[in-house]
Amino acid sequence: MDLPFVVGTLTRRGLLTPGRPTRVAAQLNALRKWGWSLAGELRQAAARDPDRIAVVDDRGTESTYAELLDRSTRLARALRAGLGVQAGDRIAVLCRNHPGLVETIVAATLLGADAVLVNTGLSAAQLSTVADEQQLRVLVHDDEFTDRTLGLPPDLHRLDERARAELIGSALPGELQPPERDGRIIVLTSGTTGTPKGARRPTPSGFGPLVSIIDRIPVQARDRVMIAAPVFHTWGYAALQVGFALRATVVLHRRFDPAATLDALVRHRCQVLFAVPVMLQRLLEVPPPDPRPPLKVVAVSGSALPGGLPAQFMDAYGDVLYNLYGSTEASWASIATPTDLRQAPTTAGRPPHGTQLRILDDAGEPVPAGRVGRIFVGNEMLFEGYTSGTDRNRHDGLLDTGDLGRVNAEGLLFVDGRADDMIVSGGENVFPSEVEQLLAQLPQVREAAVIGVPDPEYGQRLAAFLGLHPGETLDPEAVREYVRHYLARFSVPRDVVFVKYLPRNTTGKVLTRDLRRYIAG
Repeated sequence: MDLPFVVGTLTRRGLLTPGRPTRVAAQLNALRKWGWSLAGELRQAAARDPDRIAVVDDRGTESTYAELLDRSTRLARALRAGLGVQAGDRIAVLCRNHPGLVETIVAATLLGADAVLVNTGLSAAQLSTVADEQQLRVLVHDDEFTDRTLGLPPDLHRLDERARAELIGSALPGELQPPERDGRIIVLTSGTTGTPKGARRPTPSGFGPLVSIIDRIPVQARDRVMIAAPVFHTWGYAALQVGFALRATVVLHRRFDPAATLDALVRHRCQVLFAVPVMLQRLLEVPPPDPRPPLKVVAVSGSALPGGLPAQFMDAYGDVLYNLYGSTEASWASIATPTDLRQAPTTAGRPPHGTQLRILDDAGEPVPAGRVGRIFVGNEMLFEGYTSGTDRNRHDGLLDTGDLGRVNAEGLLFVDGRADDMIVSGGENVFPSEVEQLLAQLPQVREAAVIGVPDPEYGQRLAAFLGLHPGETLDPEAVREYVRHYLARFSVPRDVVFVKYLPRNTTGKVLTRDLRRYIAG
């Protein structure tokens, strides 16, 4: 990445402001010595702004950067001295958003151990599979998940919240030196269709990944940031990395509640919110606070934005919405700004600086503008492969996202859905996402999902699942007629099912396997 762009972006975002010379020197030395891992970012922030509030939990408890680093370091020393954890071991973290989760991830990376971020929605059986496949040495978990850990192997060290606190309190004094290897962050894929896979995330090698994001999403140094997205998810973890890099104050709540989130945004004067799209829908369902939170950036990722949601949210909270399209494996591919979303509400935006985006056909050749093809992406943070040893399809250094999409004449990307979601109905290719976006624009509809289901005559057919706003009603035939008016006949859903809420995983993605049970039943 070119130096003028890096320097210019860091300057615009307030990261190159003058400071006390001894602290600036300590900050740069921390990055030189520890790199750009989460531990390195925390160390540089603690060196430059030791007394700045780093994290605030939902009880209002605050920890400075110096305090957070001290607790993380003590936990690392105790894990090494008491449990024998060393570089290359794997520590699973089964926690909701709170400072203890952050301390555990940082402690793992300080030791050169891999931190496995476990989805809190996993069942006991799935957790057992993860423990076996990831060859875990230690599992650190919130108390509420104790029941799920009972069937795990007896030689797996399990630490609940009390045990973790006791380890920190009993840690012997001493300095830690950088480990012989960088600890990796292993993120489990969403697992909407089965057991999740572990994806190895690379450690940033410099400022490149940070400036690619903050150039397009204008988060500033020392902002007050609420991370509502789960930190065990790629997007939530990326938000934490950005927050520490910018020496921000990060607000974390264990559970997402729309009213409590709005209250926290006002009370803590947050300028930035990191969330997943379904959270925005929930925020719009409760009365807005007075005064409104001082938001200047609301950044979402993790699932598709329903077509009507960007305008609804920005009409309520201002033109502050940014949508990052990416995945656990690809990190990011494109970012849509408020201007992009006003112009084209369903767009995924444009690739940020230093990112390659290509739409290729099945033969690996570029397709013309407006033509649908497979989305391939290249950036500095492509994953290193699955922990099982398998990988995703790659072409000329670019990663296959598994999605289909197109780029219009203005350079805006539109994602048409997963390649394996496209159905063939009566010989016609049909994209469920196109119908989904159309149905989401109905004023009675709160949320919509459209999937393909088996059909004895046509091979496959579309089924639509609609959650309505309270007090609203719709007739299935009226829904079909509405689609028929705008789209081709083969896009009309044969089945229209009304549900109270769409089944979702903890990152907001719709669980299509659960929807199919409505049709099977």
